[in-house]
Amino acid sequence: MAKLNDNKEDRAGKFKALFDKAGPAGRMALAFGLAFLVFYLVNLFFAPAEIPRSDITYTEFMSQLEAVNVKSVSIEKLVVQGEFVREITVPQPSQKELNHVMHFRTYLPAFQGEGLIQKLQEKHVAVTIKPEEKPSLAGQFLAVVLPWVLIIGVWIFFMRRSQQAQGGAGGLANFGASKAKLFDSAKPKVTFSDVAGMENVKTELRETIEYLKDASKFRKLGAKVPKGVLLIGPPGTGKTLLARATAGEAGVAFYSISAAEFIEMFVGVGASRVRDMFKKARSSQPSIIFIDEIDAVGRTRGAGLGGGHDEREQTLNQLLSEMDGFDPHEEVIIIAATNRPDVLDPALLRPGRFDRRIVIDRPGWKERKLILEVHVRDKILSDNVDLEVLAKGTPGMTGADLENLANEAALIAVRKNKTMVEMSDFEEARDITLMGSVREETISEIEKKITAYHEAGHALVAHSLPNTDPIHKISIIPRGMAMGVTQLLPDEDRHYYPGEYLMNRLCVALGGRVAEKLIFKDTSSGAQNDIKEATLLAEKMVAQWGMSAKIGPINLGRGEEHPFLGRELAQPKRYSEEMAWQIDQEIQKLMIEAESRATEIVGRNRAALVSLAENLIKEETLDRETVERIIAEAGNPGA
Repeated sequence: MAKLNDNKEDRAGKFKALFDKAGPAGRMALAFGLAFLVFYLVNLFFAPAEIPRSDITYTEFMSQLEAVNVKSVSIEKLVVQGEFVREITVPQPSQKELNHVMHFRTYLPAFQGEGLIQKLQEKHVAVTIKPEEKPSLAGQFLAVVLPWVLIIGVWIFFMRRSQQAQGGAGGLANFGASKAKLFDSAKPKVTFSDVAGMENVKTELRETIEYLKDASKFRKLGAKVPKGVLLIGPPGTGKTLLARATAGEAGVAFYSISAAEFIEMFVGVGASRVRDMFKKARSSQPSIIFIDEIDAVGRTRGAGLGGGHDEREQTLNQLLSEMDGFDPHEEVIIIAATNRPDVLDPALLRPGRFDRRIVIDRPGWKERKLILEVHVRDKILSDNVDLEVLAKGTPGMTGADLENLANEAALIAVRKNKTMVEMSDFEEARDITLMGSVREETISEIEKKITAYHEAGHALVAHSLPNTDPIHKISIIPRGMAMGVTQLLPDEDRHYYPGEYLMNRLCVALGGRVAEKLIFKDTSSGAQNDIKEATLLAEKMVAQWGMSAKIGPINLGRGEEHPFLGRELAQPKRYSEEMAWQIDQEIQKLMIEAESRATEIVGRNRAALVSLAENLIKEETLDRETVERIIAEAGNPGA
């Protein structure tokens, strides 16, 4: 008996879950269906029972009429139903048995009108003429209600589609509901074992997870875990991956949302969604909230063009209040990620809110090796693949870059119908990642010659100057947006850039233009990107890094990348017009000095330049060893 009750409860629970899942439109359709079913059953139950009748031939009917054996008939169109005076016997279709008929039905060949009626009256038969039969109550119900049900159903469907596009799955009723997604523990997890390197970061996040799992251990010593953890780092360094790994390790409710999902075209929706998100998190605490790209709502207030009451600022105010407002909560941790910490509002970064900031920088070569090991787990590698060499040859690459590199190498191996990925595939993938794909286009001989001397000039200056990055490869094959490329790869990761190194980079950047000028007695537009990059570098040296004796150790803000528009408009320039003129003069001085030094090197080693260019025209691509051999054979240049 108990088992039977359990089965009933299970079925009831499944039905309730199905009913809840159907949504408002589904529940309305289900209600209409149930109402129609009940109406049909009631109509069927109370409908009068029909008398069973046997079909007879029209000939038999006329024969019985002549024998005055027809008691009554009812005529409806071409159907005649009636009752005999005396029961007759007619053979069944099988002709083996006889059928006793008292109530009959037959069909007229054509309505005989008054001729048949007259015969019936002569034989004193009671005649009833039935009008055209009206539809049943169920039919009438369907005819009246069904069109409206269809019209209302279609209207609800399109309205819900429109509302979902604007206000989320719940439409206007849930327009202010949070779009935060609850992490599904049943799905495959990403754990800290899938995150290569970053041991310090993982240690700090493990401390947060342990606090949520067992807060009493921290409370015994009066310790409080930070309420907010801000992950700061360049794009592709693994901030979102770390958050996913934290969700996999935590075992507590984990809500994930992008900050851009708070903002909507209607004022007040963002703040409402923030409230709803924290309400959900508090109801299931201990819990973690992850907000990706928080700078979408966390920018400094009052710096925009719309004043201080726009939708984004209301959302930020509500977020600040929820994180550390009048009603604080202890077991809800907020993790956020950004690559623009410089534009965040100071109130977000104060203690009590995001009071722990974790910087995730670009990985060093040892971490790059570990990352590559993760991304080649499911790939078949040849024995000649050396991940350490690859890691050292990819300085500055992030985890996302390395994942793309491994995938690109596998795609190249597939295109070449190889059974495993070889080192040459990784080398080609690195060239595609750093320099772009090869462009299949025909260039004239003169342009090819100009490109060869241009790239040879870069390589010659880079080889001649001390304290420069070594040459990895020179190519005059068009790649990406460039007609040729001279690729320099440092032997080790750099964190500081000495003045001599930066000055040498200026010389290398202008070496191509100098070589063109020396050989062709003219310059071309091919040096456009070189001049642009060199000018930006010189501007940073003068205005940010204090490398000009005349300007001195002053940061004037010129040359900053990705300026924040609101802050630039709100703050006046920190220097006068005279200082701006002096900065321009110092930048020009550095550029002219670098060009003069490059001209001296190229002019003194013209034979090596010509030899390099001729070999480039012939081979199109030269590696480091070949470049050093050609220069050595032509004469060892010096700075």
